[in-house]
Amino acid sequence: MAPNMASVFLPLLAATGFALAAKFSPSSVSRATSGFGNTLPNKFIVEVDDASNIPGKRALETRSAHEIVYESLRKRDLGFKVDKEFNSPGLFLGSVLTLDTHVRMACQDAAKVLDIPGVKAIRPVTLIPAPKYLHVVTGPDDPQIPPDSESTHILTGVDKLHAQGLFGKGIKIGIIDTGIDYTNPFLGGAFGPGNKVIDGFDFVGDAYGECCKHPSRTVRCSRCFVGTNTPVPDSDPLDQCNGHGTHVGGIIGADPVNPFNISGVASQASINAYRVFGCSGSVSDDVLLEALLQGVKDGNNILTMSLGGPDGWTEGTTSVVSSRIAASGRIVTIAAGNDGAKGSWYTSGPGNGINAISVASLDNTVIPLQNATVHGVVHDPITYFDALPLPVNGTLPLFATSNDTTVVDDACDPLPDDTPDLSGFVVLVRRGTCTFVQKLTNIAAKGGNVTLIYDNGSGFQDISVDNFTAVLIQAPDGEFLAQQFAAGAPVAISFPQSGASFQFPDPDGGLISSFTSYGPTNDFFFKPAVAAPGGNILSTFPVPLGSFAVLSGTSMATPFMAGVSALLFEARGTSAETGKIARSLFESTAQRVASSHTDGDPLQTVTQQGAGLVDAFRAIHAEVLVSPTELITNDTAHFRGVQTFTVKNTGKARKTFKLTHIPAGTAITVQPDSIFPADGPVPIDATAATVSFSPKSFTVNPGQTQTVTVSITPPKGLDAKTFPVFSGFIELANGNERFQVTYLGLANSLKNMPVVDNTNVFFGVNLPTMVDPEGNFFSTPENFTFVDDDFPSVLLRLNFGTSTLRFDLVDSNIKLNTTLNTREVEETETHVFERSVFSFPHNPGQGTFAKVKILGTLFEADFQPRNSDQDDGTGFNELSIPTPQFANGTTIPNGSYRILLRALKVTGDPTKEEDFESWLSPVLGFGVPS
Repeated sequence: MAPNMASVFLPLLAATGFALAAKFSPSSVSRATSGFGNTLPNKFIVEVDDASNIPGKRALETRSAHEIVYESLRKRDLGFKVDKEFNSPGLFLGSVLTLDTHVRMACQDAAKVLDIPGVKAIRPVTLIPAPKYLHVVTGPDDPQIPPDSESTHILTGVDKLHAQGLFGKGIKIGIIDTGIDYTNPFLGGAFGPGNKVIDGFDFVGDAYGECCKHPSRTVRCSRCFVGTNTPVPDSDPLDQCNGHGTHVGGIIGADPVNPFNISGVASQASINAYRVFGCSGSVSDDVLLEALLQGVKDGNNILTMSLGGPDGWTEGTTSVVSSRIAASGRIVTIAAGNDGAKGSWYTSGPGNGINAISVASLDNTVIPLQNATVHGVVHDPITYFDALPLPVNGTLPLFATSNDTTVVDDACDPLPDDTPDLSGFVVLVRRGTCTFVQKLTNIAAKGGNVTLIYDNGSGFQDISVDNFTAVLIQAPDGEFLAQQFAAGAPVAISFPQSGASFQFPDPDGGLISSFTSYGPTNDFFFKPAVAAPGGNILSTFPVPLGSFAVLSGTSMATPFMAGVSALLFEARGTSAETGKIARSLFESTAQRVASSHTDGDPLQTVTQQGAGLVDAFRAIHAEVLVSPTELITNDTAHFRGVQTFTVKNTGKARKTFKLTHIPAGTAITVQPDSIFPADGPVPIDATAATVSFSPKSFTVNPGQTQTVTVSITPPKGLDAKTFPVFSGFIELANGNERFQVTYLGLANSLKNMPVVDNTNVFFGVNLPTMVDPEGNFFSTPENFTFVDDDFPSVLLRLNFGTSTLRFDLVDSNIKLNTTLNTREVEETETHVFERSVFSFPHNPGQGTFAKVKILGTLFEADFQPRNSDQDDGTGFNELSIPTPQFANGTTIPNGSYRILLRALKVTGDPTKEEDFESWLSPVLGFGVPS
């Protein structure tokens, strides 16, 4: 996965009275059920048991479990269509079913499916957004560019393994992504047996998802959906319109003889490419499930997925199946996600798969960039952010659009009438206020076609300039040029087409990339697992798009780990046992990563770095197996402070180790004096846990195993309301070797975490709140006819994940002490994101929960992630009731009611009312005309 992923859409509807104190600008209420997972209407993944395990069907040996379940569906008069079947014993048996019913009736039908003997689970089909990325740089081949230093291989010890002749030969890697441009000569140039890309499959086709707008695309789609249009599969995984999978493929397998002298981590491995995205847009997880199972069937030793979206839980279909595949002895590497800016507790699925290797990103130490030459005045070459030379020949004079190096809106307005024809100049403009494209459009209006944009302190990075010839340079260089121009100096610029490559030192190189998502999962699993280079990575790209590109994201770190896994299998053999110990080997030998380059600052929190940066050489040659390598103490209510791990000597010599506690920074996951998660970079505190061990040192002979007992005490003196997640390492070291166990814990109870936002921070009114047909908020009784758009909606935010979110209709006179106070609210505007989704009610069992008298369930959504505080499609949820029906399809009679919202606290008991947060709506009059 690469940064800045999105998968939601914003319809507009006016509202009034926006409160100035609100966090978001005026926008709209979608007036549709939205935000509860990105799912497809009426479509479900149904997992079934083996036929021999279905009660009463043991004699039906000739019939499949699928047919037994279909017969039961027909007997219950449930209309359905089988979209596809999965038959992978031990991994997944089941079907994708479209229920042939009205969307609200599907809730009832789905519940009936769950009651059928032999049905193990039923989950809505969800959409997974397409990978997106930063630092995209493309251009023509340049054989004369100096070699790259392969800094990523040096950082991780891959260079040492290559020197030993390990290149992944004989290992099969399945890449589940956007397809691959195997015509790129540095990816073999061809497709089929005997080539680098030996096989694969396109599950979707070019037109699947959104339309591709790239001018090089030859096939156009006539209608745009978002991962919901019908796939058009074929056996050719070629992609020349997206490029993400080709970049991933190069990180794994690029041939070393190329213009940049880069090489894949496992350049001799064989690749099976599985295309699950079109030229753009999302993919539904039933397609991803199909690709996963096909990857296993095709005999891949490793499956890698640089994709996903935030869900916070380990329960998604593809997370569960990925975990099962990994548990079987294959290695599965999955992107940890690129939502670091949204703070902790925001992990990505399917990377949440318990046994999968969720991969964090580390910034590369150098970025391969280009230098321009300055003429007319004395100045060093100027580095510009592009991996390839700008296609500009000759030396051009400089023209600055402003002599003021502090101007904030340079070229945001049309240039003055007296501006000369700029077609013969290199134009210099300062960054700020308006978009780069707006500046360049104004410059182009005066003939300018080559532009240097100098930074204003926002950061030296690649920028989006559409089809303009423009690049970013650093602020001091731009200020110097502007001053020389203002002084009348004859400044000119040229762009050497060879010999001007420069390994630009990344100031954040060697640190965890800021975009890497923070864990842990809501159910407190250890994510991410390990880090690999993913920031500013040069790799292959589709030939029509330039053949090479520099991209950033956990999307880039993930295939690096897949390549390292191939070297592991090559060195140690492809047995299932090797696959099962792979994560432990990588974690126990990883390199711990600092939180900054400042001496004395703590190590980065384990919730973002995992066990640290992979050390491929040490992992593959390790003669010690540590297990487990993750110690999770959990929260204070379920605290496991005393745990054990074992150390097995698989070498030929006795080994003596001394144990040392090395703390990492404690993540302050919630803002002080607030209920809201802290945005990234998440603040860290040097206050650490106390750790002791027994024994403190030991000797272990060849073939023997030593057990170590660890006692962990949470840090003292921290504000528990900030939900501090403490972490660190237990190091086992001698003069020649070093291994580690990583630990993680929470200095509070998860049950204390506020789940539903009941503040007025985001909209200037207290949430949850009701929304009327005009998009206004209301807190007093209202009547609704359900004619046209006259229906109510509930607007809410989840401050934390919940495994059960229910909306029930109750009598208007109900006597119930809810935990979220209903308060008078102001009318305001809101901003909600359109997602078509529904769920169905589950019976929570007996207990106090069942004693609350309800008239019927309107909606239930399970395993929901928290909302973010960003106005990008992840911030809000809305339940709309366009027709007076319960979730089971029965009609709601005319009358007065209230909506009861209940969200189960994490670790709460679903049978206990007191373990839910609850809210009652104002009185709603349902008055449907007869």
